[in-house]
Amino acid sequence: MSRTGAAGTGPVPPGTDWDELAGWWRRTFANGADLEYELQILPLAAAGLAGCRRLLDVGTGEGQLARRLAAAEPSPELVVGIDPYPRQLHNAVAQSGGARYLQAAGEALPFAGASFDGVVCCLVIEHADDPDAVLSELARVLAPGGRLLLLVNHPVVQGPGSGLVDDTVLGERYWRIGPYLPRQVVVEEVDPGVPVRFAHRPLSGYVNPLCEAGLVLTRLEEPVPPLDFLADSVDLDLELAMPRLCLMVFERRAPMAQ
Repeated sequence: MSRTGAAGTGPVPPGTDWDELAGWWRRTFANGADLEYELQILPLAAAGLAGCRRLLDVGTGEGQLARRLAAAEPSPELVVGIDPYPRQLHNAVAQSGGARYLQAAGEALPFAGASFDGVVCCLVIEHADDPDAVLSELARVLAPGGRLLLLVNHPVVQGPGSGLVDDTVLGERYWRIGPYLPRQVVVEEVDPGVPVRFAHRPLSGYVNPLCEAGLVLTRLEEPVPPLDFLADSVDLDLELAMPRLCLMVFERRAPMAQ
């Protein structure tokens, strides 16, 4: 999920129960409810995987990205969404949309190696119990010539302790950057009464494990936030200058022809 701004932290639980949050998630983020998903996140992911024939959406939740991928033209051969939470998958199956769904964790994908030429993990890995295991599995199931899209909250400017500061005493507005290099796990209250666990790591913590697994980073995007999403901003120019998202595209290069 995408952060909505700087938030408070508290005791760190072992994980977030997304089954308990399934109804809130669907109301708040799915089917056009969230402008950032609708205007930027879903189009970015779909464009990055254009032309892939066998697609895997890791941490699909209620399936809105899987549905978007399945609706692409030309139609892919297969779109599979996996998620460990049954209530989220129930909501996904109820909306169908041409994708298939399986209950599974990103740390142990139930597929043979090199099964997919398109893999996406969209705003999910920061909530995983074992992000390193997820990265390893994402690389394992990617076929030669395939693409992996990893979309995260921008680790530099959207990490713990970062966000817009409106100092009414000094009359200043600025963007505070929190501790970037240390890996840490925090809980942020993303809505009243909705605490969510985030695992922060620097960009090197994503790029290096995937490169060590044989993938090549081919593109990195830091998109300007959608203007409509920032309609209530107290400093629009500042927020438009600070990326909320970071999209990394990796490829497993096909062997050279002999």
